[in-house]
Amino acid sequence: MDAPPLELGYFLSSEEHPPDRLVAHAAAAHAAGFRTAMISDHFNPWVPDQGDAPFVWGVLGAIAHAAPGLEVGTGVSAAVHRMHPLTLAQAAATAAVLLKGRFFLGLGTGERLNEQVTGERWPRPGERREALEEVLPLLHRLLRGRTVSHRGRHVAIERARLWTLPAAPPLILVAASGVRSAKLAGQHADGLIGVAPEPSLIDAFEAAGGLGRPRFTQLKLCWAPTVDEGVRTVRRWFPTEGLPPSLLTELATPGEFADAVRLVTDEALADAVVCGPEVGPVVDAVRRRVASGYSRIYLHQVGPDQDGFLRFLREELLDALGADLASVPLASGRPA
Repeated sequence: MDAPPLELGYFLSSEEHPPDRLVAHAAAAHAAGFRTAMISDHFNPWVPDQGDAPFVWGVLGAIAHAAPGLEVGTGVSAAVHRMHPLTLAQAAATAAVLLKGRFFLGLGTGERLNEQVTGERWPRPGERREALEEVLPLLHRLLRGRTVSHRGRHVAIERARLWTLPAAPPLILVAASGVRSAKLAGQHADGLIGVAPEPSLIDAFEAAGGLGRPRFTQLKLCWAPTVDEGVRTVRRWFPTEGLPPSLLTELATPGEFADAVRLVTDEALADAVVCGPEVGPVVDAVRRRVASGYSRIYLHQVGPDQDGFLRFLREELLDALGADLASVPLASGRPA
């Protein structure tokens, strides 16, 4: 598998920042040259100290006006309990209109943290994949303006049609942390959002029909004057990076995550997040993801110092990577 050209995007962390700061960060990133961003969609923060979880669809509308020309997608939304597929489709269509087609919908099987709030039973992973497989064709049809009626195991829709639609349906990408979800993305989605830099995910995605489609991932880093300061920032703002992936979908509340991260060592956080002022470790982490087969990497600067990260990007990182933000092609705009 040949490595694709390097494309960089900017990540907006809804758990760490209030809505007005997210909008300001999007505008600053766009002014710095980013053409594309991804924003998380949460009902709860991971831990109480993060302190935020705004309604992402309202934030997207504000970003559309504050950063015209910036493409933004969700990373990721879920149609489990909190958002019915009809509501999700209507929200995605409206966001795509406001962003003038520069929107993509990232979908996943969800986390208990964000879905248990409705009081419904939290399904097992296989059930959630099955539900997503049922939902994806319905979203594709709704976003093309079709009238949809459906009564399945997980979803019921009765004569529903979206009336506000973008000129072209937004791309739908599916997040995967394992081979079965990657196969689902290859079979039913327009692209893949890989949770880890694992070539096996790309191989499964392409073998299932995803060859040539977008393949996105995220890289968490913490630019800081020293490595120790970076690790302290990660412990304050994103300590869940040190937890086993299996816990991330199963713990129910920010308080439970706060209890779990007390067991995470500083060494584990330093291994999970690239910390400090040096450009070399960031370049190595980016190149590992490119070598794994990802076509776009969204950079997530952990903590409040987004301005420091953007300076680091302009003054050191882009030259070290040989990257040009202006060359990133936009992902949106699937033919109607």
